[in-house]
Amino acid sequence: MKPRIAVLGCGYWGSNHIRTLKSLGALQAVADVNSARAEGFAAEHGCIAVGVDEIYGRDDIDAVVMALPPQFHAEAAIRAVENGKDVLVEKPIALTVEDATRAVETAKACGRIFMTGHVLRFHPGFEGLKALIDAGELGRVRYIHSHRLGLGKFHTENDALWDLAPHDLSMILAITGAHPVEVRGEGAALLDHLSDFAHLHMRFPGDLRSHLFASRLNPYRERRLTVVGEKAMAVFDDVEPWERKLAVYRHAIWRDSGQWAFTMNEPSYVPVEQGMPLTRELQHFIQCIETREEPRTSGEEAIGVLKILTAGTVLHD
Repeated sequence: MKPRIAVLGCGYWGSNHIRTLKSLGALQAVADVNSARAEGFAAEHGCIAVGVDEIYGRDDIDAVVMALPPQFHAEAAIRAVENGKDVLVEKPIALTVEDATRAVETAKACGRIFMTGHVLRFHPGFEGLKALIDAGELGRVRYIHSHRLGLGKFHTENDALWDLAPHDLSMILAITGAHPVEVRGEGAALLDHLSDFAHLHMRFPGDLRSHLFASRLNPYRERRLTVVGEKAMAVFDDVEPWERKLAVYRHAIWRDSGQWAFTMNEPSYVPVEQGMPLTRELQHFIQCIETREEPRTSGEEAIGVLKILTAGTVLHD
């Protein structure tokens, strides 16, 4: 029998979890501070609606997916794992490194699964990119840059960096296999006191460099991760259609009579299996519940992401 999973928080992203868990045959219950909203989802998807405080003590719930405003994630996760529930906590898992660490360490002490909702780690395009890097197709990685731009969403608690960058930071940490030794942030606030544009500049061991640009006040959408290696370059572009999401550029650069010369080659597109990242993420969560294996997007990874966000945050008056 599949794990019986409840979704806590029936907002925009919580509703996606509800629909996906229903399709996977693992949806047991929903809960929201707006009980009428929860009851509506329960009636639509054939599960039970329970009170927010009731969700933790029920014996017919094995795990909880948490899609709350981030300031409530840590306490809710701690309460869940102390009551024997495995948890998948949406990003960011907390607003401070201290709260995140407390939640993750509590889960470990209770022997519970703690997974983070860094959903792009489960995107077939990123999985293909990571496989190319691991196979040495790009050579030694020297530079990584990511652009995540668009219009909205606008939050009163989170700026563009905290809302948009966690996915890209998760992917960058997976590629580097290390934490940055230097982080520098830049930000610009146009609407209020929170950054609408944010830049991160990072330096990793081995002098690998990385740059991240996030904006919630941009006229067009861009979802692009570029990896520059010594043998080739690769781009994971989630705005492109499936057949063009993962491109490899095998440009040649060399010294000729003391000058730099280069040739540009057309990209080769790597076939990518089509699949919804959220479905694959929740399938992985179910597998971790069943096997007790460490999630690919662990709590420790989330703490690493929060440390970078904290170091790179720019405060505005």
